[in-house]
Amino acid sequence: MSLLAYSCSKAQIRETTPTAFAFSKGADVGWLPQMEATGYKFYDSDGSEKDCLLLLKERGMNSIRLRVFVNPNDDKASGHCSKEETVVMALRAQKIGMRVMIDFHYSDSWADPAKQFKPKAWENHSFPELLDDVYNHTFEVLHALKVAGVTPEWVQVGNEIPGGMLWPDGSTNNWSQLGQLLNKGYDAVKSINKNIKVIVHLDEGNNNDKFRTFFDNATTQKVKYDVIGMSYYPYWIKKDYSETIADLEFNMNDMVKRYGKEVMVVEVGGEDDKVQNTYELLAATIKAVKSVPNNKGIGVLYWEPQGAKSWSQYSLSAWQADGKPSPALDAFKEN
Repeated sequence: MSLLAYSCSKAQIRETTPTAFAFSKGADVGWLPQMEATGYKFYDSDGSEKDCLLLLKERGMNSIRLRVFVNPNDDKASGHCSKEETVVMALRAQKIGMRVMIDFHYSDSWADPAKQFKPKAWENHSFPELLDDVYNHTFEVLHALKVAGVTPEWVQVGNEIPGGMLWPDGSTNNWSQLGQLLNKGYDAVKSINKNIKVIVHLDEGNNNDKFRTFFDNATTQKVKYDVIGMSYYPYWIKKDYSETIADLEFNMNDMVKRYGKEVMVVEVGGEDDKVQNTYELLAATIKAVKSVPNNKGIGVLYWEPQGAKSWSQYSLSAWQADGKPSPALDAFKEN
């Protein structure tokens, strides 16, 4: 559909205002449709089968994060995390009272600090065309959500982008171009609803130098955003949370003072076989974010808590081998 057609259709849809401030506790559940498609079953602590989202809600979560790939049929994503699947999942979450975050990867599959590959359909595009691609893709997904009756509360423009996105054009070796790409994403979000908060997201939330370097450059390039998103995984830097939580707290406070933005831990996770340690990690992270002055710390989301190791081979889920939630998730309702 053309941008003009989008503009006309979006003008006919009433603009809604997302939920007023309340601390967000939640989960990225991008794997959930794929798990369900393979027959994976979820169980409550009493052994009864139950919808995974309800299990998360009953453990204190109020927000769901969904990643979006451009054309997941063109890569290793097996068609999951498409625009269409995202709409279905967002509606499902909203119907049980969950708030929604959309995480744009701007790739056909996973984007993270080690890989920010262009979608196949965009590979040969010029930089001006890439700017249009980012705007159009962002607008198209959010427009589809809005038509379905869902206005996300937050939207991530890029996923873990300390080195930029859409390499090589949008790498941090070319900050002028990266800044333009981020602003195209921002503009697309705000054209859907000016109240949606735009997140720029980096990994290693305990690494203040990384965040200062990135966001100082973003400031120079006049990048527009509302929230600084952070991943926080002590596991990946081979340290216990007790050795790094003070650094996370310092960084969040520094980001608020330095740039005047809200901060949010959009990804956290602990080892599935260390239940008490993961509980303590979550409790400490929630406490640290809540302690940011003036309600500028706005939430904590677990990355794929339901992604059981027996299904995903991922060691940082919070699900047990019997299909039941780990007691570590009780940290969300108890803190």
